[in-house]
Amino acid sequence: MSGVPQEITQLLLSWSKGDKAALDQLVPLVYPELRMLARRYIGRENPGHSLQTSALINEAYLKLIDQQHVEWQDRAHFFAVSAQVMRHILIDRARSHRYGKRGAGAQHLALDEAAVVCKERAAELVSLDDALTSLARIDERKSKIVELRFFGGLSVEETAEVMKISPVTVMREWRAAKAWLYRDISGKEPS
Repeated sequence: MSGVPQEITQLLLSWSKGDKAALDQLVPLVYPELRMLARRYIGRENPGHSLQTSALINEAYLKLIDQQHVEWQDRAHFFAVSAQVMRHILIDRARSHRYGKRGAGAQHLALDEAAVVCKERAAELVSLDDALTSLARIDERKSKIVELRFFGGLSVEETAEVMKISPVTVMREWRAAKAWLYRDISGKEPS
């Protein structure tokens, strides 16, 4: 299995250069990992949520293969973009429930609890996205770590690989980002 990440990277580079056959070879290699990312996310949702794993994967996959001007750097870059695409899909879904900006008076929840994409939780997800956008203006790296870990479902080690930083740095920045987001969303200091 150690050759698979290098094979994915090579196929991504070939695809970036216009090799359509590379995409056909790439699909069976990346689809299981995309499915795993989506399953991790969906696994955090409450029973009765309105989003299925396969629907999230398929929508993300269609958006990813439609990316015509991306110069893929490597496997880590592909999965970082995948996490970002999944985030936008989930946020667009939440916004479609017509909840107002910043939650419109919705009850504030912990970061992991805000992951449910159903009518009851759409406002919290929109609120989280707004706060994450604000964090990105201040500290892009912390925002990217939250995006990879929360929306992409990546582990600390996988996030470190994508970001090309140490796992210790990921954990430190993850904790700081969660505290900042909590403060921004709730208006309170974390306990």
